[in-house]
Amino acid sequence: MKLKDYILTTIVSVVIVVLSTIPIPENPPLGDVPLIDKWVHMVMYGVLSFVMWTDRAVLGKRPIPRSYWWAMLLYPILLGGLMELVQAHLTTCRSGDWIDFEADAVGALIATVGLIYVDKIWREKISARK
Repeated sequence: MKLKDYILTTIVSVVIVVLSTIPIPENPPLGDVPLIDKWVHMVMYGVLSFVMWTDRAVLGKRPIPRSYWWAMLLYPILLGGLMELVQAHLTTCRSGDWIDFEADAVGALIATVGLIYVDKIWREKISARK
């Protein structure tokens, strides 16, 4: 595995780290939407799982091994947990929230399960053409 092969995953990971550590405004946009913070967490970490799949698919590494599916699930969850610990202990402008961590995990889980299904359909269509 080379870092250059997973450039989108790296970029999205860095963006998540930056967004997780910068101060949030007093009145954030869409701040009046119920649970907006949790939705944002689900989307960010779901996108990270999706980008990991995209990087792998672009490489043409087919079929995707089971170990990589686990990585697509666990890497975003671990990054989310790390970011919550960083927010709780290393930043003064943010506070760690375990419900945010759960939202991260749900986002990664939904994306990974959905992509397993998409990948299965994709493989069936490719094998039907042969």
